[in-house]
Amino acid sequence: MIDVLRILEKDARISPATIADMTGRTEAEVREIIERCEREGIIRTYKTVIDWDRLQEERVFAFIDVQVTPTRDVGFDDVALRIHRFPEVHSLYLVSGEYDLRIVVEGRSLKEVAFFVSEKLATIDRVRATATHFLLKKYKEDGVAFTETPPDDRLAVTP
Repeated sequence: MIDVLRILEKDARISPATIADMTGRTEAEVREIIERCEREGIIRTYKTVIDWDRLQEERVFAFIDVQVTPTRDVGFDDVALRIHRFPEVHSLYLVSGEYDLRIVVEGRSLKEVAFFVSEKLATIDRVRATATHFLLKKYKEDGVAFTETPPDDRLAVTP
């Protein structure tokens, strides 16, 4: 099963027939694995990674580190569940270090992201502090490079 999932993780559009060829499984086995993983929530969604900069689509991303006062029996989970419901929240992680949560926020402008932090995030009970870091350039996301590899101009050497 893990071999099938690793292939899908790299390319969700690859066909079950091709995965079967790659893994030595039958196409029916591959389809059953995929369907079972979808039913059980192991496969959460299928995703396309888009380079919005190439379309000159204005989007602003920020990494927001958040300090939270944990509470007995729920720790950070209740605050995280409240935060993840905001449509601006692209990703949300519990992390180690000086801050407890790391949020990736998406907005149409710096002002929109700043409004999210000051009016929505900072007003949540038990949020003690935030630190916002704006994304300046994306080099790689989800294993996909966003930079062009320069051509290899070296001469071929043959024995």
